[in-house]
Amino acid sequence: MSRFKTTPVARVKNISKADFIEQHYKPQKPVLIENLTRSWPAYEKWNLNYIQERSGDQIVPLYNNEPAKDKESVYAPKKEMKLYDYIEILKTQPTDLRIFFYELLKKMPELRNDFEYPDIGLKFFKKLPALFFGGGASKVFMHYDIDLPDSMHFHFDGHKSVTLFSPEQTKYLYRVPYSIHNLEAIDMDNPDFEKYPALQYAEGMQVNMKHGDALYMPSGYWHYIKYLDGGFSMTLRALPRSPKRFLNMLSNVVIMRNFDNFTRRYWGQKWLDYKDELAIRRTEKNL
Repeated sequence: MSRFKTTPVARVKNISKADFIEQHYKPQKPVLIENLTRSWPAYEKWNLNYIQERSGDQIVPLYNNEPAKDKESVYAPKKEMKLYDYIEILKTQPTDLRIFFYELLKKMPELRNDFEYPDIGLKFFKKLPALFFGGGASKVFMHYDIDLPDSMHFHFDGHKSVTLFSPEQTKYLYRVPYSIHNLEAIDMDNPDFEKYPALQYAEGMQVNMKHGDALYMPSGYWHYIKYLDGGFSMTLRALPRSPKRFLNMLSNVVIMRNFDNFTRRYWGQKWLDYKDELAIRRTEKNL
């Protein structure tokens, strides 16, 4: 069985603001901080039962592991369900259904009292804390965030696996043009090095997260996430600080995304197939 070459993400129990900036933010190196949330009310309160008690009859969009095809929007959910019922599934059985970008301040603002914005050297965008839910069969396709934030990712209730690749590894990852993901045909758990030879040169980092862990993901890092059992996470985002990265973010959000959406609506599967072929040609040209 093929496996990517990975090394463990650095793991610390505590870290000072000065050390975080010098050792991780400035050199853009991921780190998992075990005790960053220990003083939060969320550390004691946040679990699936706690969210379920407050969910009421909210209807939430759900996504699964299947890639969108033809003219389907990648943002179109596979189904909708009451949040209460969805959490009941997470608590009782494996599922590939997941919630993507649940806006905490809009949907459950009382949760804002349960966490803090860590004083660690990141200038967080405080209007958009987001929750992500998944079950024991959920996978989040390999991608990087379109707005290129420096992110702090906090996990609660359950376990998840995160595999990271730095932007420097993009040349080996079969990035799909006009997109923020790689070829969806690639099995990230068992990559086919014969079919996609560039993958064997990619070097990543891997970490397993448990309740309360905080993972710093630098701007532009690729991430592939697997929920090992039912749980949820919160991401706090810091907007890009460098002018070049900020311009790249604007280009991604304003130009690239809209162009791709428009072309996909017009050409459908032909556009997707063209992009996949181009991803293969461009990547293997580097070998």
